[in-house]
Amino acid sequence: MKIDKRIIPLAIGGLGIGTTEFTVMGLLPDIAKTLQITIPQAGHLISAYAMGVVIGAPILIGYSVKFPPKKVLMAFMILFTLFNALSAIAPGYNSMLVIRFLSGLPHGAFFGVGTVVASRMAGKGKEAFYISMMFTGLTVANLAMVPLVTYIGHTFHWRLYFAIVAVIGLFAIFFLKLWLPNLESNQNTHFMEELKFLKNKQSWLVLAITAIGFGGLFTWLSYITPLMTVVAGIKSSQMAYVMVLAGAGMVVGNLVGGVVSDRLGPEKTCALLIFLMMISLGGVFFLAEYKNIALVLTFMCGALSMSIAPPINIMMMKAAPKSEMMAAAFMQAGFNIANAMGAFFGGIPLEYGYSFNYPSLVGVGMTFIGLAISVRYMYLYGSQTQNEEEEVVADCVTCDK
Repeated sequence: MKIDKRIIPLAIGGLGIGTTEFTVMGLLPDIAKTLQITIPQAGHLISAYAMGVVIGAPILIGYSVKFPPKKVLMAFMILFTLFNALSAIAPGYNSMLVIRFLSGLPHGAFFGVGTVVASRMAGKGKEAFYISMMFTGLTVANLAMVPLVTYIGHTFHWRLYFAIVAVIGLFAIFFLKLWLPNLESNQNTHFMEELKFLKNKQSWLVLAITAIGFGGLFTWLSYITPLMTVVAGIKSSQMAYVMVLAGAGMVVGNLVGGVVSDRLGPEKTCALLIFLMMISLGGVFFLAEYKNIALVLTFMCGALSMSIAPPINIMMMKAAPKSEMMAAAFMQAGFNIANAMGAFFGGIPLEYGYSFNYPSLVGVGMTFIGLAISVRYMYLYGSQTQNEEEEVVADCVTCDK
């Protein structure tokens, strides 16, 4: 299958964003040692980045919607590249904390604009697939770049990790300039106009599905290392291979989610995938002690963790047709809230001394709630798209007559 080169710059941007977001988790001890802080303090760098994502997405989108998407994406990637380069030379903890917050600002905004641009470039019926192609960069980051850059950071110096991310950012800027088409901007909007979609119940249901249903998978991912080493009995030295397996699942799941969504419809696909998430997390809870089964479930959960991105983003754009970029940016905030909620609620049973497979049981509960909301969404809005398509067909038939 021939890849549309216009989507490649967005994928490269996703590669850089995925590398900077996830590699830091494996380098916290190295960073803590150099900056003379504790590992929990180093963990605040992750929180600072996530806070930047949540705050930056709506603000940057709000003040950039009137400008051409190509220039906006290039501006976001320039900011991303600059702040990651500064992270490589930050002298101390406080400066690093501020710079990591600033690094997170363009993250959600880039994906917000990129999601809309990808859907516009796609042919009719291929919107979800094109969005999945953009997110391929994020999945490849988990599959290849995160293990590679983590190794480089451990072996040489963790500052090289940020330098490598900055180089990826430079490539993204170059190819955005070279290959991304010049799409028209929306001149008839402003910040408050873009936020009107928040008055729409349909939008809040999509955000709830994202934060709660998708959050269930983060109960598993947040504690995957102790789960696999303590419960499944895998050696700590083999965890890198386990993470590569999860990353491979993400690559496959992301592309499959896009294809299935275009064929089955985003609403049905979303409900189906959340149901499969619930079953898989239940399998982790009951069967994680069996090493081979645990490895299979790692691939499955990895696949499901990214498969929902294409259909849920399409659902949000349909829910906010006049505020697509802002809505897509809020989706990135929703995914980060899912991350935080999954880690928090998944950690509760561990505080009471339960085994490391119990966070996944919490995940079953969260995905069940997400499934219920998803079914409710289908009941209220699932037939809306079908009715619109039937009206279009009817109009065409009338015109022919």
